[in-house]
Amino acid sequence: MLRSVKGFLAFISIERGIMLFMITMGATFLMAENAALLRAIYLGFVAFCGWSGVDAINNVYDVDLDVKSDSLRSEYTKNLGRLGLCISIIFLALSMSLGVITGVQLVTVFVFVGIIAGVVYSVPPFRLRQTIYKPVVNFSVGAVPVLIVAAFFNVFSVQILVLLLLIGITTAVNSLWEDLADYTSDFEARARTMLVVLGFKRGLQVTIMMGYCLIPLMILVGTLFQLNLLYFFVLTALIGYIHLRLVQNRHVLFGGVKADTESMFKLGEMFAKDFVIIALVHTTNLMLSGYLTYQQVFLF
Repeated sequence: MLRSVKGFLAFISIERGIMLFMITMGATFLMAENAALLRAIYLGFVAFCGWSGVDAINNVYDVDLDVKSDSLRSEYTKNLGRLGLCISIIFLALSMSLGVITGVQLVTVFVFVGIIAGVVYSVPPFRLRQTIYKPVVNFSVGAVPVLIVAAFFNVFSVQILVLLLLIGITTAVNSLWEDLADYTSDFEARARTMLVVLGFKRGLQVTIMMGYCLIPLMILVGTLFQLNLLYFFVLTALIGYIHLRLVQNRHVLFGGVKADTESMFKLGEMFAKDFVIIALVHTTNLMLSGYLTYQQVFLF
């Protein structure tokens, strides 16, 4: 029973669904400029269902590639058979229906755009998930929840644009970090992802650099929306954590051309797991800081 639950959660990529749920809730608090909890949960659920449906479709078509990168998910997806595609359609239909129920036409349009991006990302013959354009599609998937909230409140400003860029680039970089764990299967499948094109070591270094490029945007978002000191405190702790991990593994990361390949792969898998945790903590931090700011709770 527990294995089936784990398999299902892996099939819908629950951690990314939660990340988008938190992002949408945080965006709702920031755009509504009040602690609109019920609306935040509702819009968060719209994003969660859409993301889960998109990831489910991707995992249906990635079932053979996942044998090495995520054997539990691969086994569960194979056992589902055609039911896997049905589950993904149910999630997408639910997201679309919830978008329609808002009564805001532009919200429905953005939900539909997100679904189309997911299909182009995963389904043959497009299958952009296996191309160098993968981060571009992931940018659009991350930006859609922000656009949904902006359309719902009819708020479009410079602050919203900065928030959209932060979330879009975060999900784009997230896809590169995920590729670290998928490198072997992608390479054997002759995929043309950025990591395969650049080579593992160079791709890992570029991915780390892009992760650091997110820091100024994170600071700018906190400044523009006047988030409390809790946001900056947690952000500083996350930056310190990832920097410490890099320092600890500098001999592998910058070990020259003769660096042990197996050690590089293990390092990539470790960073892939680390970034999932960092992304979840940061998006939760954004959500909580937005909520507490408009609850007039002053911390530190």
